[in-house]
Amino acid sequence: MTRMAQTRTDTAPAPGSVPPSPPARPWTVILAACAGTFLVVLDVSVVNVALPSMRADLGLSAHALQWVVNAYSIAFSGFMLLGGRAADLFGRKRMFLLGLGLFTAASVAGGLAQEGWQLLAARAVQGLGAAVLSPASLTIVTSAVPEGPARTRAISTWAAVGAGGGAAGGLVGGLLTDLLDWRWVLLINVPVGVLALAAGALWVREARTGAGRRPDLPGAVLVTGGLAAFAYGVVQTEQAGWTAPRTLLPLLGGVALLAAFVAVEARTREPLMPLKVFRARAVSAANVALFVIGSATFASWFFMTVYAQNVLGYSPLKAGLALIPSSVSVVVGSKLAPRLVPLFGARNLAVGGALITATGFGWQSLMEVDGIYVTAVLGPGILMMTGVGLALTPLAAMATSGAAPGDAGLVSGLVNTSRTMGGAVGLAVLSTVAASGAAGATSAEALTAGYALAFRTGAGILLAAAALMLLWLPRPAAPRTTA
Repeated sequence: MTRMAQTRTDTAPAPGSVPPSPPARPWTVILAACAGTFLVVLDVSVVNVALPSMRADLGLSAHALQWVVNAYSIAFSGFMLLGGRAADLFGRKRMFLLGLGLFTAASVAGGLAQEGWQLLAARAVQGLGAAVLSPASLTIVTSAVPEGPARTRAISTWAAVGAGGGAAGGLVGGLLTDLLDWRWVLLINVPVGVLALAAGALWVREARTGAGRRPDLPGAVLVTGGLAAFAYGVVQTEQAGWTAPRTLLPLLGGVALLAAFVAVEARTREPLMPLKVFRARAVSAANVALFVIGSATFASWFFMTVYAQNVLGYSPLKAGLALIPSSVSVVVGSKLAPRLVPLFGARNLAVGGALITATGFGWQSLMEVDGIYVTAVLGPGILMMTGVGLALTPLAAMATSGAAPGDAGLVSGLVNTSRTMGGAVGLAVLSTVAASGAAGATSAEALTAGYALAFRTGAGILLAAAALMLLWLPRPAAPRTTA
C-alpha cells in the first residue's frame, strides 16, 4: 500500500462525526459551491477598475484607496486555514452558508457605503466571509463525487471557475463601472450570492469529520495572526519597499508567529493543523507548487491589464474585452485536464502546464510599445492561461487526495492559502522587478521595459516550479500484476 493510501486510512472519523455521503444531485451541488468560489476570487481584482470612481465619490485618500484592495486580501489570506479547520469541526455546509452569507451581506454594505471607513470595513468582512467559504467549497466539491475520474472532473470545474473569476475581474469591473456605477461592482454579488445560498441550503448535505475535537485556540490565534501580519507586510511593499521598517516588521513578525504556530502544533494533543498532513508527499509538494506557480500567474493579469491601458492606450472596458480569450483559455485548459490526466499522469500534466505557461510568459516578455493585439496580447495570453488551467487541476487533485478524511477541510484551506499567498507575494515581488526595469521613468518605453522584465522573471519562476514538481511530486504507482 502506498504512503498516500496509508495517510487516507490511518485516521478514523471521530466519534459523533457526520460522515460525508454522495448527494443525490452531485453536479448541482458542485455548481452551487463553484458559484461561491467564483464570487470570492472575482472580488480579489474586480474593484481595481472602479478605484478612481470610489475615490471621487467617497473622498478617499490615496492610502485609503489602497486598503480597498488590501483589507479584503489580508482578511482572506489570514483566516483561510482557520476557515478550513472550522469546516471539519462544525460542518462544511454550515461554514459554506455562513461564509457566503457574511460575504453577501458585506457586499450590500460596501455597495451602499456613504463613508470611506464603511467601505473598508465591508471589504474586510467580505474577506473574512471568503476565508470561511472558500475551503468549505472545495471540500464540498471533493466529497460530492467518489475519488477517481469523476472527482478530477469536479475539481477541474472548481479550478476553472476560480481561475475564471480572477480572469474576469477586469472585464466585469470595467463593464459595471462604465455602464452603471462603481457600487455595482459590489452589489452584483448579491443576486448571485442569494441564489448560491438557496442552492446550498437545498442541495448540499451536511458533513463533518472532526466532531468531538476541541478547537485549538492558541494555534488559531498564532496562524491567523501570522498569515495576516505576513500579508500586511507584503502589501506594504508597494508603497514602502522591501527594506522599510513598516514592511520588515510585519513580515518578520508574521514569520515568527508562524514558527511559533508550528512549535505549538507539534506539542498540542488536538492541533488545528496536524503536521502529519505534510508527510503525504502529494500534499506538501502540490501546495508548494501551487504557491510558486501562483506567484507568477496571479501577477500576469495585472501586468497584461496595465500594459494594455498604459502602453497600448486601451480603455478599461476595451482592456477587459481584450483579455476575454485569455479568460476562456484558462477555463478550457482546466476542463481539458481531466481528459489528459489518464494519458500523461497528473505529475507530468502539471509539469507540462507549467512549461506551457512559461513559454507564454517568454512570448509576452517580447512586448513592444507599438505592439499589435494578436501578437502582443492575444497569442501569449492564450498560451499562458491554457497552461495555467492544465497545471491547476492536477495539483489541486493531488493536494486534496493525500488528506485523511478528518483533515479534508484543513487541506482545502491549505490549497487556497497557498494560491492566495503565492499570488500576493508574487505580485509584490514582480511589481518591484517591473519598477526597477522602468528605472523610475513613466514613458511608454520605460513601462514596457519594466513589464517585459517582470514577465521574463515570471518565466524563470515557472521553470523553477516545473523542475520542483518533476523532482518532488510523487510518481504514479506502477500497476499491479496478478498471477
